[in-house]
Amino acid sequence: MLSKNQIKLIKSLGQKKNRQEEGLFIVEGIKGITEFLKSDYKLNNLWTTKSVFEAPKHLINEISETELNKISSLKNPNTALAVFEIPEPKLTQQNGLVVALDDVRDPGNLGTIIRLCDWYNIKNLVCSVNTVDCYNSKVVQATMGSLTRVNVQYLDLITYIEASKTEVFGTFLSGENIYTTDLPQEGIIVLGNEANGISEAIETMVTRKITIPQFGTSKATESLNVANATAIVLSEFMRRTIEM
Repeated sequence: MLSKNQIKLIKSLGQKKNRQEEGLFIVEGIKGITEFLKSDYKLNNLWTTKSVFEAPKHLINEISETELNKISSLKNPNTALAVFEIPEPKLTQQNGLVVALDDVRDPGNLGTIIRLCDWYNIKNLVCSVNTVDCYNSKVVQATMGSLTRVNVQYLDLITYIEASKTEVFGTFLSGENIYTTDLPQEGIIVLGNEANGISEAIETMVTRKITIPQFGTSKATESLNVANATAIVLSEFMRRTIEM
């Protein structure tokens, strides 16, 4: 049975402030929970309508679908909900490619970008302090478990870039054509806010501006969605590694 205190706690984790205070976040669904159980993330508690998980028995609570509906943030709850501990942030490694996000606000975009980083073997994702929280339940859901394999760190981007000793790439409407320019195996790739792009302060620190050329003849589309742009940019950077 779910207690009132448990329901209150789970519901409170929908807000970033409470996640930070409690050091906890929510994962929903069999696939997502299974991915986190296989990782270094520490399980706090799990509520499920089916006994399908390998986890310490004292942390697994069987509940009814009605009870699951009370604690789920999904319109159609998927079998289980788990609460995991937020780990201490890991230092970002400077080798290879690092993706940096300048105030990306949409949870779906961040979740997709984390999944793309996992797909293209980008181990480190640096986010500005105003980028949406990676432990937001919508972000976690969109990553489909990839959050367990990508190191996400929130830093002051200006300080981080100033301390780096590598090329800094930024995506702009004007810049070098990404398909015809030389792309290295190391560097920082900056992608900007959905509405405003890369901020002026970060733009001054970009050493190489790159662009994804527009092939449409009408030129009516102003820009690409940041997650779509990330997919294209990472694909082109990684394609070069197999041609060398």
